[in-house]
Amino acid sequence: MTTESASTMTATDTTPIDGGAIHHLAVQPASSADPGTLNPRGRTAGSGTLKSAGHVIVDSLAAHGVERAYVVPGESFLDVLDGLHGSDIDTVVCRHEGGAAYMAEADGKMNQRPGVAMVTRGPGAANAHVGLHTAWQDSTPMLLFVGLIPFAHRDREAFQEFDIKAWFDTGAKRVMVLDHAERASEIVAEAMFAAMSGRPGPVVVGLPEDIIRQQIDPALHPTIPVAAGGMSTTDAEALASALAVSKKPLFVTGGNDWTQEAAGQLTGWLEKHHIPAAAEWRTQGTVSFDSPSYVGPIGYGRPRPTYDLLEETDLLVFVGTVPGDVITDGFVCRQDWNKQNFLVTIDPSLRGRSGPVSRQIVAKPDAFVRDLLGIDLPVKDEWKAWTARMRSEQTSFAALPPAAPAEGPARMDTLMANLVPRLPEDAMVTFGAGEHTNWAHRYFPTRRYASMISARNGSMGYSIPSAIAASLASPQRRVVTIAGDGEFLMNGQELATAAQYGATPLIIVMDNQEYGTIRTHQERHYPSRVSGTQLKNPDFGLMAKAFGGFGVTVTDDEGVPSALDAAFRAIDRDGTFALIHLIVEQRVKAY
Repeated sequence: MTTESASTMTATDTTPIDGGAIHHLAVQPASSADPGTLNPRGRTAGSGTLKSAGHVIVDSLAAHGVERAYVVPGESFLDVLDGLHGSDIDTVVCRHEGGAAYMAEADGKMNQRPGVAMVTRGPGAANAHVGLHTAWQDSTPMLLFVGLIPFAHRDREAFQEFDIKAWFDTGAKRVMVLDHAERASEIVAEAMFAAMSGRPGPVVVGLPEDIIRQQIDPALHPTIPVAAGGMSTTDAEALASALAVSKKPLFVTGGNDWTQEAAGQLTGWLEKHHIPAAAEWRTQGTVSFDSPSYVGPIGYGRPRPTYDLLEETDLLVFVGTVPGDVITDGFVCRQDWNKQNFLVTIDPSLRGRSGPVSRQIVAKPDAFVRDLLGIDLPVKDEWKAWTARMRSEQTSFAALPPAAPAEGPARMDTLMANLVPRLPEDAMVTFGAGEHTNWAHRYFPTRRYASMISARNGSMGYSIPSAIAASLASPQRRVVTIAGDGEFLMNGQELATAAQYGATPLIIVMDNQEYGTIRTHQERHYPSRVSGTQLKNPDFGLMAKAFGGFGVTVTDDEGVPSALDAAFRAIDRDGTFALIHLIVEQRVKAY
């Protein structure tokens, strides 16, 4: 414990909370006549009931609807950990800060409020940065609380000291430091608002360990309402006019800022008007996989028809996302400034956009869909034919391969053919990055919003943490994650977290003994010169058992159906996670 733990700090500088300035404090020894000064549990100190700032932070998070915090503990924020003791917030102790940050990011994708991670200073903050980058590029609301050195030790090269603003300012919407204890609840409300307002994203909050122990008034700051925007009368008229003259309109849905209600309403409107919708890369499910209006995913590794339709359509309406790098295949597709693009996003800056902008409608998806329902147009025969053609191509693309096992090595096609028919309507899939994800893109039946949780920034190691977060958030749903062998070992240790908290995902590890995506690029640019991409792996089935779950390793295709049977029995009967280690041939792809 530092010497500051026996002192109270009196602020003499009123620089704003997130201004980054060094505040000068008068250090006053705690008086023996004031025994409650450092008591975090809210006992009387002086006149009135006080609480520590760390406890008030926890109370504020609970008041904002936070259900769980993903934590790797550190001595720098012990008072917040103490506040979590006995609170309504579940504390999920993770095994690596990267895993904790991924879990919080996945939690933010699934809910109408930010996911929360808590890590310690220096090395802990560095390890969490990968999840922050995912939240930034994926537009996910997320809060990262970072314990900091004592205020009075700042700028003295204290143990694990680092400059939190210099590290995170370019990759977060805001970086705030609690330098005035009395603003603890306010800073939570501001961080929540910043993460959810406009284009959602991550916010970092620094917590000096001596400041969070100070006693303050426990009154909570009210939540700050987030504006949703909406279509103006002229917006609605412009969109209706553009649709009226269009022969081949196409909607593209994306982002993490939807509700299931709005997703269902949009699907109904599209089906009524026979207008097609594609999904931004790794966001499938906003328009149901089964909808006659759903025509497939758009992004890296996309099937050819959905690539071609971006140029063929005469009116693109992006909802919740913009035509960025991935959708446009590296800023190549849909760049003709004579094309018609309507962009529906609450972000007035259109960050990440490329190509033409016919009109921006400043609205979150729910507000846009609410107003879209008031637009009713006569259905054109061209719309019916256009949608039916694209839907037919998607249906053919997503048709399952034969379920009967073939002779020889295990195959992902056989696994998906046996898995998909057994999935309930609300099944979820999670994954990180790699060619193994294409089996989910092609075959997994995403039938509702947030049924595909993934890292659109291409971050590896996301599969296991996201599956754990999904299972804890929705224990009644069937959660499946598809991991590559290289990706799995980046955060496979979080299986210990799954076992500890009762998460029950089905984990498929596709083991082709290589970093497959990189090998593909390597073969394209440096053919027959395999370098730096090959892997030697352990038995992942045994590894799962060692962590306390079910595990099986499958080498022959004939063993795939029985492995699935055993895995589902373990999940449903024993209440544990289950892992199928599928050893497959190299260079076999989903499409």
